[in-house]
Amino acid sequence: MQDNKENRLVAIAAPKAPMDTHGRPLADLRISVTDRCNFRCPYCMPRETFGEDYRFLAAAERLTFDEIARLSRLFAAEGVRKIRLTGGEPLLRSGLADLVGELSAIDGVDDLALTTNGVLLAQQAALLAAHGLSRVTVSLDTLDPATFKRLSGGYDGLSRVLDGIQAAREAGLRPVKVNAVIQRGVNDGQALELARHFRGTGVVVRFIEYMDVGSRNDWKPELVVPSQQLRDAIAASWPLSPVPASQRGEVARRYAYQDGAGEVGFISSVSQPFCGDCTRARLSSDGVLYTCLFATQGTDFRAPMRSGASDEELRRMIRHVWRRREDRYSELRRLPAEAVKPRKIEMYYIGG
Repeated sequence: MQDNKENRLVAIAAPKAPMDTHGRPLADLRISVTDRCNFRCPYCMPRETFGEDYRFLAAAERLTFDEIARLSRLFAAEGVRKIRLTGGEPLLRSGLADLVGELSAIDGVDDLALTTNGVLLAQQAALLAAHGLSRVTVSLDTLDPATFKRLSGGYDGLSRVLDGIQAAREAGLRPVKVNAVIQRGVNDGQALELARHFRGTGVVVRFIEYMDVGSRNDWKPELVVPSQQLRDAIAASWPLSPVPASQRGEVARRYAYQDGAGEVGFISSVSQPFCGDCTRARLSSDGVLYTCLFATQGTDFRAPMRSGASDEELRRMIRHVWRRREDRYSELRRLPAEAVKPRKIEMYYIGG
């Protein structure tokens, strides 16, 4: 059975895609365009750490749009078919639509997406769609104003996020997805209302198990609400039927409402790790390539690029990094604590 699975993965991979040490092809690239954010979410950028005196990257330290586009073309030549722009909060990067236009024209890139907290989306959705953005995912953990303010680090803005979701729908971005991180004792009692609110709208809600990303969110296993528990609660109100994965490396397990009111997804990195299907690489805003969301180190592409490295030299670097990749942190999480490296790159730096 294992041999059949490996053969299937090779067949699905793009012809030029390098394989890592576990037979996983390089197919997805997530690009952080900025390390800055206008929220201070406790599980990502807690205010006590990222206060007014915190030093973010200077403009000269970030990759320029031309540098991002160049690297994206080289990754596409190595098999990448999906690109997602992240942050920090990507809509804080001035002129982002221009970058979207460049990336959407790259040969071989079939899917160009954006992840955002949604506060600035209403003003930019139509422009982003006009420049070639395919779809958008909005991070929204609750519909309760008080809980929203708590989870955003003290900011209001729930109505602006909902306006942004509506603007994305009107701009023709499809599908619009909502990512909700659920924490026990924080917003687990509000998950059903999220499902109820977006049923029948075409917006797909994906419930994410609270993960130990980075080292500053004070993660504890007892704060995790297993996806199965949420799925059972939703199915008790609206029966669900499983939906087959639409593509290799899909992280969410999808379920359709049996009454035809759309679908809902569950991302279960803690209770049901999906490392074996991971095809994603991550590029930080200062040009460091990471091969896992839970990475402990990365490879600098900015320095060689600015020192005159040729396209072929950079492509060799991409292949070298990916072929040595052996990441499977979510599977290793189940081993004794001393078997897992404790230090991880912060999520705001490389995107979720």
